[in-house]
Amino acid sequence: MENNLPPNLVITQMIFGFVTAKAIHVAAKLNIADLIASNGPMSASELSIKTICDTEAVYRVLRALASNGIFIENEDGRFSLTPMAECLQENHQDSMKAMAIAAGGLFYRAYNEFAFTVQTGKPGFEKAIGMGPFEYLSNNPEEGKTFDRAMTNFHGGETQPMIDHYDFSVFDTVVDVGGGNGDVLSSVLEQNPNVKGILFDMEEVIERAKSNIADKGLSNRCQLQGGDFFASVPQGDSYILRHIVHDWSDEDAVKILSNCRKALKPNGKILVVEAVIPKGNDPHPFKWLDLTMLMIGGKERTKDQFETLFSKAGLRLNRIIPITPAISIVEGLPS
Repeated sequence: MENNLPPNLVITQMIFGFVTAKAIHVAAKLNIADLIASNGPMSASELSIKTICDTEAVYRVLRALASNGIFIENEDGRFSLTPMAECLQENHQDSMKAMAIAAGGLFYRAYNEFAFTVQTGKPGFEKAIGMGPFEYLSNNPEEGKTFDRAMTNFHGGETQPMIDHYDFSVFDTVVDVGGGNGDVLSSVLEQNPNVKGILFDMEEVIERAKSNIADKGLSNRCQLQGGDFFASVPQGDSYILRHIVHDWSDEDAVKILSNCRKALKPNGKILVVEAVIPKGNDPHPFKWLDLTMLMIGGKERTKDQFETLFSKAGLRLNRIIPITPAISIVEGLPS
């Protein structure tokens, strides 16, 4: 939607962007989009009965969201889905429902300490929540499942382009380091039937992934191994680190990459699948995600910064292969 407002009103909308985020979060938590998808256009009264909420409050939230193109109020007062509202459905192919729930809940609370992070350079997440994000998600398994879904939804569209742009068939064993529920590695194995895989993540994450791998019929070709990538990783001739390195400081990132380098078979390759931040003022979505990485102690990186990390880990940056407008495969070889 075109915005013809004067600059002071535009920036006011940005200042109150957190209100939009919370409204989307609430709509996702209440399953509003799923209810409308199942029942057709619904009034605030009908939705309030289904969600056990106040009718006027539901209406006012949906009216505000509709003004941003999320839902639309029809002439009869009922609300319908728009393309953006469809993305708040649980099983939509472009679902962002889990992301809306996670971002408007856990990460919203964490951002209360963003000023602390900017002032000190230290992770505000830990100060706000009392522990780091991965420890918190391990201790809160339901939120951990939501986070897994959020990451799958957010990054799921990268998987097929990654496979289309890179030939995994040349490898014997692909190790997915920090591979979560195994969706990425499953896709690689399904399209490369002669390749074996190792899904490597924390023990509690591996437990959540077991049924996913079994359901895909890949248990005979995919080994599931729990562990700590700061200590060691399984041996393989290819390592996928998709949105893993950006979670960590330079020092920790070098440790992870160094352990992959130590376990790498001869002629093997390390594939870091992340954004490569461009220079200049042009918009890039990961310039904003970088602020969340700042909150947890991580970083989105430029080409020069990747080269520095790789060099310290005994690797050299061989090439960067763009797979989507925002994401690339950064290929590392032993130096």
